[in-house]
Amino acid sequence: MGESSITWVDGAVVTIDQRALPHELRELRLTTVDQVIEAISTLAVRGAPAIGVSGAFGVALAALAHPGDPARVETEATRIEAARPTAVNLSWGVRRALAKLPEGAAAVLAEAQAMLVEDGRVNRAAAEHAADLVQRLCPARPLRMLTHCNTGRLATTAVGTAVGALGVLHARGAIDSVLVDETRPLLQGARLTTWELAEAGIPHRLTIDSAAAWAMASGQVDCVIVGADRITADGSVANKIGTYGLALAARHHGIPFIVVAPESTRDPATGTGAEIVVEQRSAAEVTHLGGHANAPVDTAVFNPAFDVTPPELVTAVVTENGPVAESGPASSAPDPGDPAGAEIAAIARALYIRGWMPGTAGNISVVEAPSAADGRTARTALVTGSGLSKGELTPADMVRVRVEDSESVAGQRCPSAETAIHTAIYRATDAGAVVHVHPPHATATSVDAADRLRFTGFELIKGLGATGAIDIPVFANHADVPRIGAEIERYLRAHPDAPPVLFIAGHGITAWGAGLAQARDRAECLEALCELVSLTGRRDISSDLPEERTQ
Repeated sequence: MGESSITWVDGAVVTIDQRALPHELRELRLTTVDQVIEAISTLAVRGAPAIGVSGAFGVALAALAHPGDPARVETEATRIEAARPTAVNLSWGVRRALAKLPEGAAAVLAEAQAMLVEDGRVNRAAAEHAADLVQRLCPARPLRMLTHCNTGRLATTAVGTAVGALGVLHARGAIDSVLVDETRPLLQGARLTTWELAEAGIPHRLTIDSAAAWAMASGQVDCVIVGADRITADGSVANKIGTYGLALAARHHGIPFIVVAPESTRDPATGTGAEIVVEQRSAAEVTHLGGHANAPVDTAVFNPAFDVTPPELVTAVVTENGPVAESGPASSAPDPGDPAGAEIAAIARALYIRGWMPGTAGNISVVEAPSAADGRTARTALVTGSGLSKGELTPADMVRVRVEDSESVAGQRCPSAETAIHTAIYRATDAGAVVHVHPPHATATSVDAADRLRFTGFELIKGLGATGAIDIPVFANHADVPRIGAEIERYLRAHPDAPPVLFIAGHGITAWGAGLAQARDRAECLEALCELVSLTGRRDISSDLPEERTQ
């Protein structure tokens, strides 16, 4: 993935014709400004860093062709700049090369060649920084990544940006698989990214763009990583059409959305995303596929090449200088010295030692009231981060989520997968804390259980607020965790006197209370009940709870 895709050989820009991939690896030699413009406008050469460097070489070709005629060279430079209006790198590359024109054509060419070398170094640094960030934000296990469009060496000159980061993660043994959006309408993901990933030996699957959100919902994505064509002063990101939808889906599911781009893609002269000129492409790119019409003649078409993602949906922008912009006001981030975070971490460590939170299983949360001091106007909860050993948690490993919709609003980790269960309980009850654990007796008792488990005759039942007998609901374990949360919320709203504990079949127990100590005590009480049942068999199993809970 480190081989350069653009070179200067004997007075020509030599590159890969991206239009021919993946079926043919065809060399393209560009010796005139017109050829450079055509290559850029037809996407034979594409990708923000690649067209920036190609634009610089185009200026060099103009300078060599028109010595002593700076006005003509400037006119040619303006023509090159106009070939793709959205990607700021093209203008940046053209203007940087043109600045050397007073020193002569040789100086312009030398500057373009310096930019070529620099691009590889910049991409490598950005890829390393992005890989570091991904591993900091995501679970400590092989990662399921999702990427859009093409951001490898074809889109740059070497290494790549987002795909470059995937290469670094793969070299570290941190990649399980990469989900590749096909990227409509020109299929850069299907044609180019899959080709590059196969070339690098990185496991991957191709998917249609419209399946990406469902992949996130069904737990197949840990992190989204993309490139950029322009990043405005306010942090808005212009990238290949479809990026904005990915960012919305990632935010909804609490998944990091990371943008990797060189500093040259940042455009401080453009204040906001609303000021970006979005290129409109040919209608035929949508109405035709492989040269064959797939829409009625004269169908009107909306075919923007890019969309703009607002900064609040971007977890971080990473350049060769490292993360330069991370979403969320600093004041809203969980304080590493927060007593609630420290208490969660201490209880988690104790439960880990008891074997109730084995590996990375289990999660704990506390609800927070709105706080004018740090700008929180909605009720939030502090929950343990995903994929972390509960024996090693620190307060910095907590994530703040909105109770209303489970959206992550602060923190450097992904929230635990069962966050939707915690927030459902907070919405339906007056709980102040929730504990989800996997104690052995309770977990075993719930396997193949009916809709509820009835416990009778034990003094311990009083610890759960009942006397004589208690019915504890059992919820089916779905891969779609929000579905479990919805079922729990429906049940608790319909049964306001339900006990403050529940089973998830084969997946442990959840308990809640006014505070963490009470939630933990109730989990301990239920585990003790299940241990007594295993010794005495004194339990009745019924399945007459309302269907709306279990369906």
